[in-house]
Amino acid sequence: APFDLIAKLPTNFIRMSRRAVLLVNLGSPASTSTKDVRTYLREFLNDERVLDINPALRWILLEGVILRSRPAKSAEAYAKVWTEEGSPLVVMSEKVSEKLKTSLGPDTPVYLAMRYGQPSISSIVSKIAADGIDEILLFPQYPHYAMSSWETVVVKVKEEVAAQKPAIKVTTVQPFYQDADYIEALHSVAAPYLEQEHDHLLFSYHGLPERHMRVADSSCAHCTIVPDCCTTASPAHATCYKAQCLATTRELVKRAGISSEKYSVAYQSRLTKEPWLTPSTDKELERLPTTAVKKLLVICPAFTTDCLETLEEIQMEGCESFLEAGGTSFQQIPCLNDHPAFIDFLAKRVNLWLASNP
Repeated sequence: APFDLIAKLPTNFIRMSRRAVLLVNLGSPASTSTKDVRTYLREFLNDERVLDINPALRWILLEGVILRSRPAKSAEAYAKVWTEEGSPLVVMSEKVSEKLKTSLGPDTPVYLAMRYGQPSISSIVSKIAADGIDEILLFPQYPHYAMSSWETVVVKVKEEVAAQKPAIKVTTVQPFYQDADYIEALHSVAAPYLEQEHDHLLFSYHGLPERHMRVADSSCAHCTIVPDCCTTASPAHATCYKAQCLATTRELVKRAGISSEKYSVAYQSRLTKEPWLTPSTDKELERLPTTAVKKLLVICPAFTTDCLETLEEIQMEGCESFLEAGGTSFQQIPCLNDHPAFIDFLAKRVNLWLASNP
């Protein structure tokens, strides 16, 4: 009888576990209108891992100060980089998702969510659950650990899974800041620019408050305490953003054969008045032309996708500052975006996960 035959089949033949990939990037406002930018900033800056201060104080600062003036200014900045298709970050992330989907084939669905804005993590987890997915590989699009980027994505996804369908198993890709394939992808994108005549390569990473380094150090005995803490080996580096940025820098200059006097590191996008990582990119762009640096390349490895911080802050405002200070040539090396080497890196990590968990 048919039912007897089914009863004798292996369980995994009757229903195999369905696995999928979830890419998560930062997100963007729905449009360049001040209203939409305000909505986006409210969600972003109300995240306790972004503005990690007393909730009541955060509300006062956000509603009483930041959201009164910043949305209009940010809207102007977004308008400079917005395309006919929409937000550069969202549009490019969608292209990456589609190319990864093609690379993996139809048996491994790929979903894309944004930590802030749309498509939201909540809505995509709901879709994943409705599609009958049992396991997901969460792939935050952040090479380096920071509680305000990588950690908030992981926490939010796990919260939504727990609330909507706790049975879904979540495996998370760890920060890949010195993964050999990631470094190779960076080099593949940068190589054509490095071959051009230039005086200096500036690594510009997204900035963070110095306090975040200490908060992330669970030992409470290394970051900013040990001399040369970022280059002195320690388990604290597993959650140290600055140490990981410097590791990426070391690996890339080694791969590209760049001498020590031909590059430097800075940090951009300062938000609050407390001490942030230094030197700051804007100050370096004004200082470098006063030295022998007239032809500058800038690379932003903390971002896998070109966005407001790379297109407007670096490519537009940064270029203007450098040239006004006496520089003669300025180029921002594009982020990984949908470069084939980056798609290959993503696919390789997914396939390793699939192979290790058949």
